Amino acid sequence: MTVPFTTPDPQVVADSNIRDFARHAGMDGADYTALHQWSVTDLEGFWGAVWEYFDIDADTPYERVLAEETMPGARWFTGATLNYAHHALRNHADDAVAVVALDETGACYEVTAGRLRAQVASVAATLRDLGVGKGDRVVGYLPNTPHAIVAFLATASLGAVWSVCGQDYAPRAAADRFAQLEPTVLIASDGYLFNGTAHDRRDATAELALALPTLKATLLVDHVGLPWPARPYPSLVVPWDDAATRTEQLAFTPVEFDHPLWVVFSSGTTGLPKGIVHGHGGVLLEHLKTLGLHSDLGPGDRLLWYTTTHWMMWNLVASTLLTGATTCTYDGSPAPLAEPDVLWKLAARHRVTVFGTSPQFLLGMAKFGIDPSVHDLSSIRVVGCTGSALPASAYPWVRDHVGEHVLLASISGGTDVVSGFAGSAPNTPVWAGELSAPHLGVALAAYDAEGARVVDQVGELVVTRPMPSMPLYFWNDPDGSRYRDAYFSSYPGVWRHGDWITLTSRGSVIVHGRSDSTLNRNGVRLGSADIHDVVERLPEITEALVIGAEEPDGGYWMPLFVVLAAGVVLDDALREKIRDAIRDGASPRHVPDEILEVPGIPHTRTGKKLEVPVKRLLQGAPVEQVVNRGAVDAPDLIDHYARLGAARRKRPA
Repeated sequence: MTVPFTTPDPQVVADSNIRDFARHAGMDGADYTALHQWSVTDLEGFWGAVWEYFDIDADTPYERVLAEETMPGARWFTGATLNYAHHALRNHADDAVAVVALDETGACYEVTAGRLRAQVASVAATLRDLGVGKGDRVVGYLPNTPHAIVAFLATASLGAVWSVCGQDYAPRAAADRFAQLEPTVLIASDGYLFNGTAHDRRDATAELALALPTLKATLLVDHVGLPWPARPYPSLVVPWDDAATRTEQLAFTPVEFDHPLWVVFSSGTTGLPKGIVHGHGGVLLEHLKTLGLHSDLGPGDRLLWYTTTHWMMWNLVASTLLTGATTCTYDGSPAPLAEPDVLWKLAARHRVTVFGTSPQFLLGMAKFGIDPSVHDLSSIRVVGCTGSALPASAYPWVRDHVGEHVLLASISGGTDVVSGFAGSAPNTPVWAGELSAPHLGVALAAYDAEGARVVDQVGELVVTRPMPSMPLYFWNDPDGSRYRDAYFSSYPGVWRHGDWITLTSRGSVIVHGRSDSTLNRNGVRLGSADIHDVVERLPEITEALVIGAEEPDGGYWMPLFVVLAAGVVLDDALREKIRDAIRDGASPRHVPDEILEVPGIPHTRTGKKLEVPVKRLLQGAPVEQVVNRGAVDAPDLIDHYARLGAARRKRPA
């Protein structure tokens, strides 16, 4: 058996929330494997224990934990009424710091819980005066600042429905999301910071407001210090300072357990983004479990997780408040040119205990020789990492440059459930390049093409029993057909997520990449992440993308696209070095047919490589049928890959 990279510290386990939860649930002494097995075989017992352990304050009690176990359509905690915002705002003393606002310049201000509650009460009263009530939609065009958290909690307190996206989205792309919701109020900032520049979004805000004909009002936030000029808005304009400084009584509208809390959107790389609707109760329980048990957050802790507001990780950043911990917002680049280690500096200065980021960030730190250990990072006990598979090479770097005491928690989940499927906990071992275990309450399995469970071999990531945070429905999907097709068309009654994984016999999980972009050479399925991991370790390569494209003549073309580091030339020697690295680090089957230099790799705005759209472009699909440019971080790259595909098809046979 492979030796774990780290094993749980007995004292950390003894002091952890997950150990305390096990005692509360009558399973004192149970290891993680036993606790997980119970959590997925006795769903009612487990989720009922989560409800009790975190002292859910319901206005009316539930009748049964799981009244109907179906997927889709499970009915959780029937009869209960509650409010998410109440739970987010109940756990801090008035003078305790609830939110720390950070940015790439190193600037900081703190928001106490008393001030946060006062601002939420004020904005909620303003929204109510503007006609917002239960079920109405409020949308935010905002960076990751305390304004977004206040606006979200104020919306939720009324039983209204929240949705937000970052201001790097063009107005048209934001409207593609928000117009579907027919919102009553838009809340927008004057701009955001990124890489030393304050990006002016005043004109973009006006354009977005004009594209939302249902608006009754637009609330304008002063964030980067740009004055709001008079301009013809289609609705009433309210300055944020007026909305957030009233003296009002904080109140919460009780709503059903499955009342919509927010709408999060898919990346929208093809067609209009899908609006995924989650409920108050499901999010409340799922995020308390994820943050309170797996991340071990509680009063006195601080979480800093780099995210934008349109990524599901922002929702978890906001939910940190549920645990009584302090959440840190951050506006700016994760590694600005002027100070690429600023996040580590801020984590040290503000005594962050859980630091969250992406594999690209950690690999970039290592590749460019940035050493976080020049800062005092002794407060960090968890480094969370998600967005794609974290390669094994990153684990020793984190140990050596962040700290031997740190739990490196690689996590895999999705916007779809706004949570994780697998990751780590204080009482799990960690294997380099692997996720420690399925999360509690997640009945995770790997299925082969026939729908049979497989262990120690690649299969489809499936979830065989419901989770409380599975979507209530998709927006504008009245018969539920789009929802069913998205997750349940392959294996009826079983959630298929669209990732290739290996569930190992020791209980860990290896993520190989998206199953709909899987490489398939001569019937052998290969994960693109396995190739990216190897190639992106090379100092000459900044980023890589491999595609497997079926061709009309029955052939199969597997090119590797590479972005070179500054001053590097893609010559025959480097091509052979790349091939040798793939042979040694993956297998000879993984070696690509061609290695091609490209100016960049296109991503969704949440940082995921556009593997399937690039594949379809190379196969000749029209751009307008393949990708929504507004959902791409670098739209000009789309034309580059379309031209590559056209040139490929013109080659003589």
